[in-house]
Amino acid sequence: MLENFDKNYEVCNCIKVTINDIKNAVINESVISLRDLQEKTHAGTECRHCLMSEGDFGKIKKSIYCKDVLGELING
Repeated sequence: MLENFDKNYEVCNCIKVTINDIKNAVINESVISLRDLQEKTHAGTECRHCLMSEGDFGKIKKSIYCKDVLGELING
């Protein structure tokens, strides 16, 4: 799925966290969970709509969520 998105796509618009930022956190910061991701990047700590589709109550739905990006990077 990630190949369909530019590496600079902002997954978290509030904090401006991109797919590339999440990838770097997984590789360099040993991020393996949403909690880790929030602690390292602060993604999903504001409105939280970017964490997972189940929690996206924004007016404009995200195309991809932190949970999806993290899962794909960790599980290959």
